[in-house]
Amino acid sequence: MNTQIIACSNQKGGTAKTTTCVNLGIGLARAGKKVLLVDRDPQGSLTISRGNPQPDKLPFTLSDAMGRILTDQPVRPGKGILRHSEGVDLMPENIPLSGMEVSLVNAMSRETILRQHFETVKRQYSHIIVDCQSSLGLLTVNALATANSVLVPVQAEYLPAKGLEQLLQTINKVRRQINPKLKIDGILLTMVDSRTKFCQRNRRSAAGELRFQDQSLCF
Repeated sequence: MNTQIIACSNQKGGTAKTTTCVNLGIGLARAGKKVLLVDRDPQGSLTISRGNPQPDKLPFTLSDAMGRILTDQPVRPGKGILRHSEGVDLMPENIPLSGMEVSLVNAMSRETILRQHFETVKRQYSHIIVDCQSSLGLLTVNALATANSVLVPVQAEYLPAKGLEQLLQTINKVRRQINPKLKIDGILLTMVDSRTKFCQRNRRSAAGELRFQDQSLCF
């Protein structure tokens, strides 16, 4: 199975990354696709929204799997994956992930730890959708290094749109140095009120920023 891995990323918080992941995943599942949602946020918002109100009590999460890879311990394929009645599977996360960034600093091939774990599960799915945390640190770089494409949810407001430049620069760097096949699926404007001129202007600004950055991303 040719698995498509989509990273949903923006270093700005509150841009509807988790909501986007959930709706995209369920939409694909209803279209007959086999979907895995992956929580990459220590707050566990995606895990909670999928019916697990106490993620810190889960016996095995993504950070546990990455910790085993870092210490060269085997991880059973599918271990820790939760099933859901809406047809999407979930790889959950909780607060211990916040300490994983420190562990990655001195790790060999630190940008590809997540990729190594996905190799054990991706053959079961047509789509893996990764809910990235609101930062541009090593955890997000791991997701970008693994993904085929990145989807960028952005609030239709000035400051979130302004922050696009830094994110697109990070994507550019990942493409040059780690993952040359990474592409941008698009910028998804969220919380849009199309009646306002401010929102209309930000829509044009976001589209222009993406076109400008794409020129620098060409190989």
